[in-house]
Amino acid sequence: MNLSSREERKQLKIEMPIYQQIARWVEEEIISDRLQANDQVPSTNEFSKIMQVNPATAGKGLKLLVDQGLLYKKRGLGMFVCEGAKEQLVARGQREFFEKKLPACLKEAEQLGIGKETIIQFIKEESSC
Repeated sequence: MNLSSREERKQLKIEMPIYQQIARWVEEEIISDRLQANDQVPSTNEFSKIMQVNPATAGKGLKLLVDQGLLYKKRGLGMFVCEGAKEQLVARGQREFFEKKLPACLKEAEQLGIGKETIIQFIKEESSC
């Protein structure tokens, strides 16, 4: 995969460390199936050049994913997506949704006087699930 060939490259955000943004970008590529199991990810130098960051910063982002078991290294060849990486990311996202995002949303709905029935009806009307 070539970073420079992507039509929409995400802009770096000030509020999140750059290495975490690089890791998040790779995670999004895996979740969306643009990177699949055993696909090679862009190298530290590719990330460094395209995103105009220090190679050590790019390497830190990739190492984070290796430490999480999402990427693996092949000596002399680069880093690749682990089998089951997408499933691991989806499971983590679901946990975060149900443990953090949904309770906060429901609390706000309660504060605004929005009842359960209204929420359920809205979900039924708006959801493609």
